[in-house]
Amino acid sequence: MAGGLADFGPPSLGVSDLVLVEHDEPIAVVLLNRPEVLNALNEQVMADLVAALTELDDDEAVRCIVLGGSERAFAAGADIGEMAEASAMDMYHARRIDKWDAIRRIRTPIVAAVSGFCLGGGNELAMACDLIVASETAKFGQPETGLGIIPGAGGTQRLTRAIGKAKAMDVILTGRFLDAREAERAGLVARVVAREVWLEEAKRVAREIATKGPVAQRLAKESVNRAYDSTLEVGLDFERRSLYLAFASEDAREGLTAFVEKREPDFEGR
Repeated sequence: MAGGLADFGPPSLGVSDLVLVEHDEPIAVVLLNRPEVLNALNEQVMADLVAALTELDDDEAVRCIVLGGSERAFAAGADIGEMAEASAMDMYHARRIDKWDAIRRIRTPIVAAVSGFCLGGGNELAMACDLIVASETAKFGQPETGLGIIPGAGGTQRLTRAIGKAKAMDVILTGRFLDAREAERAGLVARVVAREVWLEEAKRVAREIATKGPVAQRLAKESVNRAYDSTLEVGLDFERRSLYLAFASEDAREGLTAFVEKREPDFEGR
């Protein structure tokens, strides 16, 4: 179980037993912890996850977050038992889908560390992160139509934007899974790594991200998301405004001065 829950160690911050959080500044690691159901996402898991990510987002010492599951599964989907008992109005009033939107609004960069199954709501959760580092064992899919429903937390929209209409139609309508390499070729996954080091490699990527200027990283994240969500004209306008804002930061002064002085910058996130 290299890189799995067994050797993760005790959390330094516990939202609940379902979501384990460890500070390893300048990064933090968040692991879903329902191994008996392959980390199926029920209401409590999602509530605890949003609470954990929001708290970390407010912590200036945390400059990147890794979100993962276990070696066997990132998350195998929504909790079907919970959904089977819910009415349409139950789903509406619970505002469950809003939790994915809350994760999307986290300003701190989030790296999804995916090993094993990443299906349905699990795939939608991974796509709500900023980039996916996948074990060679990872399997991605949106099998909801096999249950008589459709992806409802961004699956039809984000997957299509990530991998294109033809392949998204194939995945959603047939229910087939993408392995890690095909997902990488299609544009869903940023990096594929050996199964033994899936979590450590995601943490290494997060630490690399955390070395850069935090103000600039957050603005860059917002600008890339704007490109993803809008027209070129709107995205370019947003990028220019973000550049001016970044240039006004203390981090920009430090970064530019450090380059001229041939030294490493000491970013403060201001």
